[in-house]
Amino acid sequence: MLSDAEIKRYQDEGYVIPDYRLPMAVVDEMRAELDQLLEANPEMTADSLFVPHAPQNNPQGMVASNPHKWLKFACHADILEMVADLIGEDIILWGTTVFGKPAHTGKATPWHQDGQYWPIRPLASCSAWIAIDEVGEENGCMRVIPGSHKGSHLLKHHTNTAKDLTLNQELDTDQYDEADAADIILKPGQMSFHDINMVHGSRHNTSDRRRAGYVLRFMPATSHFDRNLGNQLGAKSGVVDFTQRALYLVRGEDKASNDLKIGHAH
Repeated sequence: MLSDAEIKRYQDEGYVIPDYRLPMAVVDEMRAELDQLLEANPEMTADSLFVPHAPQNNPQGMVASNPHKWLKFACHADILEMVADLIGEDIILWGTTVFGKPAHTGKATPWHQDGQYWPIRPLASCSAWIAIDEVGEENGCMRVIPGSHKGSHLLKHHTNTAKDLTLNQELDTDQYDEADAADIILKPGQMSFHDINMVHGSRHNTSDRRRAGYVLRFMPATSHFDRNLGNQLGAKSGVVDFTQRALYLVRGEDKASNDLKIGHAH
């Protein structure tokens, strides 16, 4: 699914926007499901809605609206083919998030690395960011620092509890140069993939247009999802709970003794 040049870009720069677009019928279905999800949770901010694909133990207390549909989107065959090109044939889907950054009031996401939050050891994961709406600079697109994933280590973060941010772990300003940032501009159905160590963030959405996206979190099944470490990281971030997070083996074999039963209906 990915060309050699696209795979090399991901390896060299930590992200890639493939020459691929989901069928508009799938995008329209996602939009309809997002409308239902927001309608079922009117008291919640649309900025970030965690694990809509998982029917049980939602960390935000969100009412799941058709979780099987969100899981179906996450397991789209073309997406799994591209993920396999990047992290190998043994793949676990361990998380999803809807970022529904609304018009006028959409929160910013501070510069950070995903590995600061995630209990995966060794640290290895690939995120697929799927545009549900048209995404551009004016409505708060994701921004990345190309090449910042190199060295595969976590940079220094501090806690920022500002109410207009989606996350509270922010990179120290001496850890990156914003002048190097690249904007991830996407049409509906397009997607970007980025590495777990990629430095990224986004600005507020003060425009008249929503900026919704569906983000999938995949780890190679050669890594272990450490729930004890997850408890520590969850307490620090105050955002997520990994204790009962359901893991889905979506391709290949689990080679790291991951618990694939926790969080699933019995």
